[in-house]
Order: sequence, then structure tokens, then C-alpha cells
Amino acid sequence: MTLVAGIDSSTQSCKVVVRDADTGAPVRSGRAAHPDGTEVEPRAWWTALETAVADAGGLDDVAAVAVGGQQHGMVCLDGSGEVVRPALLWNDTRSAVAAADLVRELGGPQAWADAVGVVPVASITVTKLRWLAEHEPENAARTAAVCLPHDWLTWRLAGGTDPATVTTDRSDASGTGYWSAESGDYRPDLLERALGRLPLVPRVLGPNEPAGVTPAGAVLGAGAGDNAAAALGLAAGRGDVVLSIGTSGVVTAVATGGVRDATGTVAGFADATGQFLPLVCTLNAARVLAATARLLGVDLTRLSELALEAPAGADGLVLVPYLEGERTPNLPDATGSLHGMTLANLTPAHLARAAIEGMLCGLADGLDALVATGVTPRRVLMVGGGAASEAVRRIAPAVLGLPVVVPEPGEYVADGACRQAAWTLSGAASAPDWALVGSRTYEADPAPQVRARYAEMAATAR
Repeated sequence: MTLVAGIDSSTQSCKVVVRDADTGAPVRSGRAAHPDGTEVEPRAWWTALETAVADAGGLDDVAAVAVGGQQHGMVCLDGSGEVVRPALLWNDTRSAVAAADLVRELGGPQAWADAVGVVPVASITVTKLRWLAEHEPENAARTAAVCLPHDWLTWRLAGGTDPATVTTDRSDASGTGYWSAESGDYRPDLLERALGRLPLVPRVLGPNEPAGVTPAGAVLGAGAGDNAAAALGLAAGRGDVVLSIGTSGVVTAVATGGVRDATGTVAGFADATGQFLPLVCTLNAARVLAATARLLGVDLTRLSELALEAPAGADGLVLVPYLEGERTPNLPDATGSLHGMTLANLTPAHLARAAIEGMLCGLADGLDALVATGVTPRRVLMVGGGAASEAVRRIAPAVLGLPVVVPEPGEYVADGACRQAAWTLSGAASAPDWALVGSRTYEADPAPQVRARYAEMAATAR
């Protein structure tokens, strides 16, 4: 049996999954935690990877490896390949002012959408580089190369020391703000506009192009951004909308062409197969559930039970869950708000229901934005930690207006990286066809009153 390994280096942890390259059957796995925060020393990712690999029984018998990683994080390297400063992660909003400045300087949102398919917000790498140039000029001057978390890990797995040898893939490059998914080219002018000069950037590999080999001789796949890796792990195709409810909330769909959304709601990203992955991302997803459970003094299972005890619409109670600011809509300084409180609906059950509905309404707005770009959805594939909630599963089809398919709990980013590793190893024209088993479909009548009430309250958020 030929084995391949997929790595998911996410915001919260590192997961390693080993699978049979031919059938996709799981063999073993391991994991380790990442430190909390919005800036992290990359060496912590490497330490976690080593721990997760050991927990998975090692990779000495693995023929190929690929890394799926959290997108947008800014990793700065000096001329000798040393990390200049802790990486700023996607959820670090300190570059919000820099984002607004960059958008204005280029001539507005449409100019950015036309240039790279992305209108910069604080999560996008290009804005973090501008922040670095303005607030840490000494570190900016030391920065010889810029890469992303999965790029850095792949480079380290190859034993890299020269920053000129770092590679990336289309999916992660498309989230930087200085590479265009449509043209397949970097925009050096935008990079220079942000940092004030031109650092080295990774070479962009094709979907199954090797990034090198590990010291043990395993082939390295190009890797992918986490959302593209998850779509690959789910074998998402035309008509499938992938809804991931994790630290962030992500709504995305496979498309054959790029997107230029001047509103900035839909990012025109690339996928891990050579196509495109228009994507909407919110900052507030599964943590909304965790925060509400903490407030009520219950665990997530009881939160789900409470939510199902309350009626649709929670008798008028609406939570706008901008608990960490918000990325979509772009309101980095916003706070959450609770509306419509009465003596009748200020109960634990109603609040639990309002939290789940509020989170899902924000994601439903993202689905609407995808549809406006030409996506024609037929079903939703729902994954992530939030998908484990029975209440989320039952309420989602009513809020989203589509059947919701929930696969068995799994590490779909790592699985996608596994699939890419097998694809790279085989050299085939397309990724291996691994069956997705154990899915359950949820359906419900639409609840337009829930969406309408949420839209009314969300419009007041600032």
C-alpha cells in the first residue's frame, strides 16, 4: 500500500492525516495545538507539526506530503531565511486603516477587483505589508522575502534555507492582494505600493506540480489555502456550495471563471484544481456558539438542545454576532448587538436560537453574494466544528434555502492535502476519485422572516 500524508496547519491547530494513495482510506492521524492570538511565531507551527507527525506515527513510510494552511498570514523572511517578526494572521485587524488607504490610492474598489479579483480588507496580506512599512520600518527594511503559512511550512519540509526557493500555489497566492487568479501573474506594482519596494515572492506552482522532496525522499505537493484544500477534500463540483463553520465562516463554490466584485464581498480566489473558488468569509462563526454557550453556562450540546426548544425567529430576538468586528461586511470595529428583547423571549432557549440564526444569516448573506456573481447552487456541503451542532444542521436549510449535506466529521483540509499529495505523486491529469461516504442530508422549509428581521438589524451595525 502506498501512503500519502496531508497536513492542515490551521489557526488553532495542526492536523496530520495519512491515507492510502489509491483508495483514500484513512490509515492514521495526529494533531497538536497552536498558540492563540492574531500574531504567532512561525516556529510554533513547526513545533506543532513535529508533534502532530509524531502523534500520527511518523512519515517515514509516506511517499508524498502536501500542506493546507490558513490563508493570508504574513510571514516575512530576511536574506538568510530567518523569520523577521511574528506572522500577522488573517484575523488580525490592525491593518484596517492600511486597507482603506490602499483601496483609495489605487482608485477605489473596482480598480482592485479588476487588478487581482480582491478588494483589500484587513485580512489580506497586502494590507499587512503596508502596516509593516508604516509601523515597523526596521522590520520592513529587513524583509527580503514574503510568503504565507503553508508556503513556509512546505519550504521547511523541503529543508529550505534560501528564501528564493519558496513556492506557493494558485489558491493561496490569490488571497495575497498582489497576484491575480485570472491572469495567473503577480502584480509587482501593488506589492511595491504596499511595502515600498519589491521583496522576493514565492514561485506559483500548478495544481499537481511538485514543490520538492523531503529529506526522507517524500514528494512534496504544491499545497493549498485551507478553503481550497477543503473543497478538494470534499470533491466539490459545480453546483456545490461549501459552507465551513470554524474560527471563520466561509462560503465558497467552484467556478470556471474569475470574479471581479467591486463590493469586496466576494473574493475572486483560485482553487486547488486549476479552476476558481469565489469566496465569502466572515470573522464570526463557531466562536459565536462558544461565546453564547459560555454566557448561558452550558456546553455546546446543551446549547443545541436549547436552540431547538425555541421557535424559528426566536419570537423576534435577533443577535447580530459581530463579536470580533467583521470582515464581511467590512466592519472591523463593529461589535455584536442583541435586538428585540422582551420579557417573553429573554430566555436561554431564545438566545441560543438567536445566536445560531444570527450566525447562519451572516453566512446566508454570503451565499446570496455568490449567487449574484453567477453561481447556481443546488446544495450546501457543511463542514467545520459548527457543523457538529444538531441545531445548526436543522436550522441551516431553512435559513439558506437549500438542502444541506453534512459529511461525516473529518479533517477535510488535511484530506484535501492528502488528495493533492496523491495527485502529485501519480502525475495524473486529475485528482484521484475518492468516495465521500457517510453524508446526511437536511432539508427544511425556508424561513424568510428570519432573514428579513436579521437584515433589518444588521443594517444598524457599525
